[in-house]
Amino acid sequence: MKFIVNSTTLLKQLSSIDGVTVSKPIIPILNNFLFDIKDGNLSISATDLETTMTTNIKVDAKEDISIAIPSRTTLDLLKTLADQPLAFSINLEKGSVEIKYDQGRFKLSAQNGDEFPKNPTVEGGKKFTMPAKVLQKAIAKTVFATSADELRLNLTGVYVQLFNDSITFVATDANRLVRYARTDVNPGVEESFILPKKALNLLKSTLPSDDTEVTIEYNRQNAYFNFGEVSLICRLIDEKYPDYNAVIPQENPNRLVMDRVEFSMSVRRISITSNKTTHQIRLKLAGSELTISAEDIDFENEAQEKLKCQYDGEDLEIGFNSKYLNEMLVALDSPEVKLEMSQPNRAGVLSPLVADEHESILMLVMPMMLNSY
Repeated sequence: MKFIVNSTTLLKQLSSIDGVTVSKPIIPILNNFLFDIKDGNLSISATDLETTMTTNIKVDAKEDISIAIPSRTTLDLLKTLADQPLAFSINLEKGSVEIKYDQGRFKLSAQNGDEFPKNPTVEGGKKFTMPAKVLQKAIAKTVFATSADELRLNLTGVYVQLFNDSITFVATDANRLVRYARTDVNPGVEESFILPKKALNLLKSTLPSDDTEVTIEYNRQNAYFNFGEVSLICRLIDEKYPDYNAVIPQENPNRLVMDRVEFSMSVRRISITSNKTTHQIRLKLAGSELTISAEDIDFENEAQEKLKCQYDGEDLEIGFNSKYLNEMLVALDSPEVKLEMSQPNRAGVLSPLVADEHESILMLVMPMMLNSY
């Protein structure tokens, strides 16, 4: 059985789904791409059993066939080839695939596609749509704040709340929290589920930055995303998400307004001298001046900067993890941000000074206990 496909097109499609594969899979066949041809349409899938991605290409083929071919070797070959047609010859009896190109040929071992895990389906699910750039932005604003602690599985993903006329994304690792809401997405139902981090990062890197409609279908076990020629299906995290609203402080009388880039760059510079384990920096607010400082007693390193700011509140000293604070500042895209606080032992609430239309974003970062210098 033979088919012909363009090398550049194939490389682009395989690269878009390659992030699903893992270096040491549970079963060896997961080191392969599934090539499934029906009626001249080549459907290529990759899976780790939790997440599956599929992409489609039109090819010149006269027969239908299903074969699993090595993912890493195939990609390594395609990355070295100039733009040209490739002729694939498949021999299921011998378990091999031969790839012919202008200068030569590659012969690889292959497996019958029937041995590849079947793609999961979303039966009895509900669905809604949203623009790709909106979903991509929602993921970028939240996924960085998820936890890496597998003992707290519910915090390793992003919590999605659907309402009739809005959608909310929430992420927390217990040290920081991000809540991102959109009022221009209308799911038409009231539901919630937790999406795993890996699937979200794959979506973030694959989604187009335009108004392409993404169809999102879900049931109690899986969520399915379809856009253009690509689809992703992932298993939902079957855990209960904590009541995140309970930890957001409502009374924050001390309000700092700063240029976001200036604030972020200062935090980055000062954090160079912070303790490499705690990443602690100190913010001292008095009048219209913000002093940012850090020290590492073990290496006798210290730094301090004074910045002009808009501050309304009582004089205050508070400590934060510079890594967490700066990741939040980078994730925001407004020219100015506001940091609202109440006491040195209560969380700080970071948000844009002026929110974009149809969206609201709130970021919370827990304080660190300060030692007196």
